[in-house]
Amino acid sequence: MSELGPVAWPPAPIRTERLVLRESEARDRAAFIELFASSQVGTYIGGPRPRDELEHAVPEVPGRRPGVFVIDLDGAMIGMITLDPRGEEHPGHVRPEAGEAALGYLFLPEAWGCGYAAEACAAALDWFADALPGEPVVLCTQTANDRAMRLATKLGFTEVERFEEYGAEQWFGVWSSVTPSG
Repeated sequence: MSELGPVAWPPAPIRTERLVLRESEARDRAAFIELFASSQVGTYIGGPRPRDELEHAVPEVPGRRPGVFVIDLDGAMIGMITLDPRGEEHPGHVRPEAGEAALGYLFLPEAWGCGYAAEACAAALDWFADALPGEPVVLCTQTANDRAMRLATKLGFTEVERFEEYGAEQWFGVWSSVTPSG
């Protein structure tokens, strides 16, 4: 998968029972900065980034590229989902040539524990299955991240392997629309 292949981007907004998955807008900038500056959000992704650095680095319309969905609740960004090619430099692949779509997500701490991540990720996976039928999606998370491990299972990801990366044990799983998911 290179970028999103033949898929037109951005897709029409995706609506779930409570959320909208949409393209980033300028009004989302503060939430992007909050996501990456949060020590809670940064726990399993290398830590928070300094807010002043983010204020200078984050563009006026952040995250506007293929594969990035803003998660909107009642008109405000509460998180983001990415579907990016998994680089061959990383361990963990289900194809010899690598480049599988990797699901990533970050939510503001006040949105945790409400089922938003499951709802939004399931909608993104459904969209992906329609846009690129039969293409696998992979997910990699630290085994210490209990919430991410439970979500991966709930979404139907199947463990492929575990390995050490970034100084921690990683769980690597795959999801496919062509096999039954749990």
